[in-house]
Amino acid sequence: MLTGLREINNIQNDSPLVRFQLNEPLIGTSNRTPTNLLLGKVLLLCIFVCIAHDTVFAQSPPPARSASNLRKKWMMLKSDTLHVDSLSLVPNTVSILAVPDSLYTTDFVNGLILFKSRPSLDSVFVTYRVLPARMNAVTKRMAYDSVMNNFIGQTYVPNYTGANQADNFFDFGNISYNGSFGRGISYGNSQDAVVTSNLNLQLSGYLSDSIEIVAAITDNNIPIQPDGTTQQLNEFDRIFLQFKKRTWSLSLGDIDIRQNESYFLNFYKRLQGIAFETTTRISDQVNNKTLVSGSIAKGKFTRNILPALEGNQGPYRLIGANNELFFVILANTERVFIDGVLMQRGEDQDYVINYNTAEITFTPRNMITKDKRIQVEFEYSDRNYLNANLYAYNETNFNNKVKLKVSAFSNSDAKSSPINQTIDAPQKKFLNVLGDSINKAFYPSAVLDTFVAGTIMYKKVDTIYNNGAGRDSIYIFSNNPDSAQYQLSFIDVGAGKGNYIPDFNGANGKVYRWIEPVDGVSQGNFLPAVFLVTPKKQQVFSLGLDYNVSKNTVITSEVAMSVYDVNGFSSKDKANDQGYATRITIRNSTPLNTTSGLRLQTDVGYEYVDSRFKPLERLRNIEFTRDWGLPLQVGAADETRWR
Repeated sequence: MLTGLREINNIQNDSPLVRFQLNEPLIGTSNRTPTNLLLGKVLLLCIFVCIAHDTVFAQSPPPARSASNLRKKWMMLKSDTLHVDSLSLVPNTVSILAVPDSLYTTDFVNGLILFKSRPSLDSVFVTYRVLPARMNAVTKRMAYDSVMNNFIGQTYVPNYTGANQADNFFDFGNISYNGSFGRGISYGNSQDAVVTSNLNLQLSGYLSDSIEIVAAITDNNIPIQPDGTTQQLNEFDRIFLQFKKRTWSLSLGDIDIRQNESYFLNFYKRLQGIAFETTTRISDQVNNKTLVSGSIAKGKFTRNILPALEGNQGPYRLIGANNELFFVILANTERVFIDGVLMQRGEDQDYVINYNTAEITFTPRNMITKDKRIQVEFEYSDRNYLNANLYAYNETNFNNKVKLKVSAFSNSDAKSSPINQTIDAPQKKFLNVLGDSINKAFYPSAVLDTFVAGTIMYKKVDTIYNNGAGRDSIYIFSNNPDSAQYQLSFIDVGAGKGNYIPDFNGANGKVYRWIEPVDGVSQGNFLPAVFLVTPKKQQVFSLGLDYNVSKNTVITSEVAMSVYDVNGFSSKDKANDQGYATRITIRNSTPLNTTSGLRLQTDVGYEYVDSRFKPLERLRNIEFTRDWGLPLQVGAADETRWR
């Protein structure tokens, strides 16, 4: 027995392999029974197994086996739809052995393979990966057909808000609504308390008689323009209401109208008014669509070509249609082009714009050089006169064979409703004599006033120049209370068109000095005058006809007339206000190869535009003049084009 224990103690615990041999004399003498000998061998064998297990496996336990989402299996192909797995599949991981992916599509959410053309195989080997769960699994807490939800024969609707209907601030019945309503008080150590309010409300639902209503009302007590440094804008003080019923819709409030059905009468306007649209089925083969709109125009459309300066990213000042320098641009109406490419607004994009100061600045994403062609189209708030828009469009479709389109647009200033200026009788007479030369509408202005120390005032004197050949009354800056009786406002009329120049004499303000003409030619560029903005009227009428000669041939024709009166106070030059335009196009599309979809398209057309025709927006593409080797800005001329 001692010998056996000695052999066990000699076993090394750090040995990866253990060899043990048991001899009969280890247990005792030869007079032991076979049963005792067998029990002794079993006991020593158990001790050996325990020691060997601790020695071999204690040092390096087996690594944990990670679950893989990779699946590979053979599947029987019995139909065009193969249900791969009960879980959702990982997109772009499905592949079928010996079957190209062009022959099938995969529904990853439902774990399906849909064969476009079923292969001639009885089974396929599919390899794919799965998501941890099914993406469209249904989960619900209660069964809506239970006794609780049908209590006393009526469907039970729980009140999740915990408030009574009478406690709601707004009650719109069955109409869904959401939004916010706020009141606030702001104050500081250098200002009094100021109460602020804002309302943001959205409505949607159905009124009686199946009339659908959609509304968006946003009101802030401080009407400000949104910032033009981001790609998305949130507009303030906007009211929009829309009613729909099957074939008609009525829109009220702040509406946007985009018309591109007509070639000579296409536009995008932001308006405040009403628009009604309806579709009528006159007979089985005749359909009619009508749109009528009446509104007050928010702004006026104009287009600027900016002089690019080498290395100057801005800001560049935009100018109005009447050479205005101070106006507000309507948010989100601008379109900026550089070398014919439309730019994107945003600090991380191509440009930012200040709508309140009408200034645009370009980001380093587009470096400005003197060779850049910068063009900006926008609408700005024109507050000279009350401006009204009327638009009507009617389209009649005869059996999808003939389509007759009639449209009319009118934009006019109310002569009797000026806003930012006051036109008296002498000024109206001056504009009547002026005619269409509105670029010379500089009306002399000198206001008699009482002398006040510290203000810039002028005295009026008569002078003779050119050795007595010329005589005029001029104004001279003076501090004498006896003679300084006039307050003047000077305006820049251009080099060589005025008789005054700035005089830097150290006075508290800008002073202008008269300069003598030379040989009857003015030497200055300022005049003591005000610029009078005339009321304008623009009308465009269009008549179009589309005729489907055959399945592959279409003839499109259109005739348009415009009336553009630049001076509503004058009866002169009215014969030059009307312009005409026409266009006809024949388009043929012939299939060459039906299997590949190859077609031959042929266009033949003629277009004529009179020099006096005035469209609402440009007709040509932004780079039309450059494509034909012309300057960016060209004068009006008769245009004839074949194509």
